[in-house]
Amino acid sequence: MQRGAVSARLPDFPWDHLTAYAEQARAHPDGVVDLSVGTPVDPTPEVAQHALREAADSPGYPVTIGRADLRQACIDWLERRHGVTGLGLDRVLPVIGSKELIGSMAVHLGIGPGDLIAYPELAYPTYEVGAALAGARAVATDSLTSFGPEVPALLWLNSPSNPTGRVLPPEHLRKVVDWCRERGTILVSDECYLECAWEASPVSVLHPDISGGSHDGILAVHSLSKRSNLAGYRCAFVAGDPTLVGELLAVRKNLGLQMPGPQQVAMKAALDDDDHALEQHGRYAARRARLRAALEGAGFRVDHSEASLYLWSTRDEDCWTTVAALAGQGILVAPGSFYGTAGARHVRVAFTATDERVDAAVARLAR
Repeated sequence: MQRGAVSARLPDFPWDHLTAYAEQARAHPDGVVDLSVGTPVDPTPEVAQHALREAADSPGYPVTIGRADLRQACIDWLERRHGVTGLGLDRVLPVIGSKELIGSMAVHLGIGPGDLIAYPELAYPTYEVGAALAGARAVATDSLTSFGPEVPALLWLNSPSNPTGRVLPPEHLRKVVDWCRERGTILVSDECYLECAWEASPVSVLHPDISGGSHDGILAVHSLSKRSNLAGYRCAFVAGDPTLVGELLAVRKNLGLQMPGPQQVAMKAALDDDDHALEQHGRYAARRARLRAALEGAGFRVDHSEASLYLWSTRDEDCWTTVAALAGQGILVAPGSFYGTAGARHVRVAFTATDERVDAAVARLAR
């Protein structure tokens, strides 16, 4: 392989195209309000910080499969908060952040050239990156009838959605599960925003009402970055079909992809504690309400957005026109085209900024 061949087959990194607008927004006399990336800004919960400090003496290698008590905490959290039953310790695998897992999933499951990977029409760009790294063909579609006689090797779901905040109804999830099982397609559901719900009740594909009580052919990806402000800790996990989890584990053992031991202890502590997550949910709910009202008052329409940490907003104009206009007010947002051609007239507005910065955005939008 020629040098640079791997990077050449990857899509452009979207945020590189936002640099000029970021500079314009930062030039605002009262500072930038960066609503372009959904990165947490509130403190990591003390329960996780304390656990990390207590586990800081960690001289030995961690095991790839993860601590048994951490895997049990994942199982307990899914059952307690989301009604998922039937999981055992062999059906859960801690991973080093969900983005790394999503980007490497296809390769690690042996999917490659000649295979087809499907992901939502409006989607987190890493699904496409994962297909490109595997050398597989990719299609962005929300329709199960768009494949013709061809059967995808892997199909991604994302509910609640990034970027739109859309929540797929249970009847649709059941339909997708049945469709994939009938065809032998691996179904992977990215559920990283499952606890970031405002006007809907998202359901995991692992829930018995969706899966039929069996996890065969299904994986679900979860992250603590949003729920627990642990983005810097890189704490996530995948759960579901024990055979698929075993395949991922076998590859990750050989690659040395091990979550650091102290992070595992902190992750367990965060999963065991719901109070901090409910407190953070309240912070986001208040910011979301203020920002949505300000956007609508400024002539925007907010579509979907019943969950996740974003407001999928439009003024029925090209998204880059909107990005430029808001950058002139010192507000940086993400153009919808980052997430697919269907997003060309929307922008994604995150409400993960501090209260002070959200209030600054509200004031600027009012002007």
